[in-house]
Amino acid sequence: MNTFYTIQLNLLYGGGLAPEIETRLRNLVETYRGRIPSLEPSLSERDALLITYGDQVQETGKPHVQTLGDFCKNHLSGIVSGIHILPFYPWSSDDGFSVKDYRAVDSALGDWADIEKIGKSFRLMFDGVINHASAQGEWFQKFLRDEKPYRDYFVTVDGDPDLSKIVRPRALPLLTEFETASGVRHVWTTFSADQADLDFRNPDVLIEMFDVLLMYAGRGAQFIRLDAIAYLWKEIGTACIHLPQTHAVVQLLRAVLDDAAPHVRLVTETNVPHADNISYFGDGRNEAQLVYNFALPPLALHTFRTGDADILSQWASDLKLPSDQTTFFNFLASHDGIGLNPARGILSAADIDSLVEQTLAHGGLVSYKQNSDGTQSPYEMNINYFDALSNPFGNEPLEMQINRFIAAHTIMLSLIGLPGIYFHSLFGSRSWNEGARVTNHNRAINRQKLERADLEEQLANPASLRFQVFARLRQLLFARSSSAAFHPHGRQKILDIGSGVFALSRISPDGAKNILCLQNVTAQEQRIENLINKTARDLLTNRFQNSKIILRPYQSMWLEIS
Repeated sequence: MNTFYTIQLNLLYGGGLAPEIETRLRNLVETYRGRIPSLEPSLSERDALLITYGDQVQETGKPHVQTLGDFCKNHLSGIVSGIHILPFYPWSSDDGFSVKDYRAVDSALGDWADIEKIGKSFRLMFDGVINHASAQGEWFQKFLRDEKPYRDYFVTVDGDPDLSKIVRPRALPLLTEFETASGVRHVWTTFSADQADLDFRNPDVLIEMFDVLLMYAGRGAQFIRLDAIAYLWKEIGTACIHLPQTHAVVQLLRAVLDDAAPHVRLVTETNVPHADNISYFGDGRNEAQLVYNFALPPLALHTFRTGDADILSQWASDLKLPSDQTTFFNFLASHDGIGLNPARGILSAADIDSLVEQTLAHGGLVSYKQNSDGTQSPYEMNINYFDALSNPFGNEPLEMQINRFIAAHTIMLSLIGLPGIYFHSLFGSRSWNEGARVTNHNRAINRQKLERADLEEQLANPASLRFQVFARLRQLLFARSSSAAFHPHGRQKILDIGSGVFALSRISPDGAKNILCLQNVTAQEQRIENLINKTARDLLTNRFQNSKIILRPYQSMWLEIS
C-alpha cells in the first residue's frame, strides 16, 4: 500500500477505517490508470490561460461552447495556450458554482464532445466545486428523502453549539433549515442556502468526489481548480478554515493525481490573506502546483491609485516558491470581484478604505462579510478592472485609461507564474451596471454575455476600445512568449529604483536569459540613468535602449540583458 495514502487517511478517518478506504481509493486509481490521456506535462513562457464562462460568446442556434471554441480558435490561437472554462455543469445558482450534476455538461452549453474539442486546441482548466453542491441537485434531493448513501453526504448541525469561531466569507446565515423525511435538519451552507456543504468526514464523499475529479482528467482537464477549498473540512469549535484535514485532502488528491494523471496540476482558489493562501503549496511537492495570487489585484490597484510602487515591490520581493514544481497563478480580474482580504496586513486599513471609496466613485459595488463579533466588513469590490483603474465618469483621455490598464497587465505578465486573463479584460469590457441592477447580484457587473457578431464587429474596428485593448494585450503576450526569462519556474529579483517605477529582473531557469522589466506606475515621466551599462533591446518595441531611460506616463519596457 502507498504509505502516503495511509498517513493522510489515518489523519482523516483514523486507523480503524483507513485500510478499507485506502483499498477503495487504490481501486479507483486503477480504474482510471491508462484511461486518462497522457498530455504535455511541462509549462513554459508560452503558457497563458483565458478565464471565461462557457456561454461568454453567443450566437443564435449554436451551442455556446461550440461558439466559444470557434471564437477562441479564430482569435486566440498562439496568444493563449489554455482556457479555464468556468463551471459548465448543470447548475441552479451562483452562475455555475451551485452544481446539480458534476458528471454532465449543461445542455444549454453543449456536451462533452464540445468541451473535448476545445481541448484539442487549448489546455483546459476545469473547476472542482467540491466544497458544496446544489440544494436542487439529485444528491441533495435524495438527502431530503433520507436515501442512502446521500443522507450522510451533507454537513448538518444538531442542537445549539457555539459557532462563533467559524470564519464567514459572506454576510449570510451559516445554517439553513430543511424539512427532510427524518425531520427538520440544519444544513451547513457556507456560501448560500442553495449551496449545501458536502461532508468529507464521510469517506463515501471523498471517494465520490475523487472519482469526479479523475473523470475530469479523463475528459481532458490539465488543470483542476479547487474552488473555495479552504472551507472544506468542518470541526465545530474551530475556525473551520485551513484545517489540517483540509490540507490532508489536498495532499491526498495530489497523490492520487500523481499516480493516475501526473500531468494534471492542482490550482487552489483561496481568497484569503497571502500567508494562508500560499500554505496550499504545502512543502512544494505534496499539495497544489499553483495557487491563485490573490493579493496582486488589490495591490496593483493601490499602486496605480497612489502612483507609488513601494508596497507592491516589497510584497513581490517576498514572493518565494517552495520548489521548482510550484508557481503562482497570476491574475488581475476574474468572474469574481477584487478581493480585499488578501491585502489585509499588506495594505493599511486606510488604504483599503481608499480602494473601496474609489470603487464606489467609479460606479462599482462592494460586497460584505460577517465578522465573528457581529460586525460586517468589505471583502470584495465588484467592478470591471478597467473601471477600477480609471473613472468612467471623468474626462481623462481614453488613451491614458488604456495605457494605465495595459500597464497593470504588464506588471501581472512580468511576475513569476502562469498568467490568467479574464475574457472581459482581454477584450476591453467596461462594467455592466445594468446587469448588477437587474439581477440584484453584485458580481454580475463583470459577467455580461456577449453576442459574437457584435464582439467581432468591434474587434474589426481600430477605433473601438475592444480593438485597442486586445491589440495591446496580444502584443504583450507575444513578447512574453518570446523569452525563456518569463518561464513560470524561472527566477525574479525585485529592484528598487524609486517609487514611481515597478522594476524587476526575470531570469530563465538555466540563467541564460535575463529581462529587465520596467513599469512607470505614474502619469508623469520617469527618468532612470545607469541602470544598464550598454544598449538593450526592448521586447515590446523591438527598439534599442541606451543607459539613459525615459519612461513616458504608464510606459513599459522589457529590456533584454545580455
